[in-house]
Amino acid sequence: MSIPNTRKREVRPIHPGEMLREDFLPDYGLTVSGLAQAVGVSRQTVNELLRERRSVSPEMALRLSRLFGNSPEFWLNAQRAVDLWDAAQEIGLEVERIKPLTVA
Repeated sequence: MSIPNTRKREVRPIHPGEMLREDFLPDYGLTVSGLAQAVGVSRQTVNELLRERRSVSPEMALRLSRLFGNSPEFWLNAQRAVDLWDAAQEIGLEVERIKPLTVA
């Protein structure tokens, strides 16, 4: 049996760039250049991702999952959590004003 999580999240989820920067790069002994070369993208692309100025795209999720042996969904779900949290911070009050429909 599972219990639904209905509490509002109070802190921003961890950005995939932070995960890469803090966990994956040190564990695998990678540099920005090394990661860029390994996944076949530019250093600038990797740097922007690590600095959380770029989102993980489906293409990048495929590249990262192949390199680290996890799933593309891992990376996309992490990005989705950040995107939804950011959107809720921006338009949350507007969304709360919307009245849910009921089936007639």
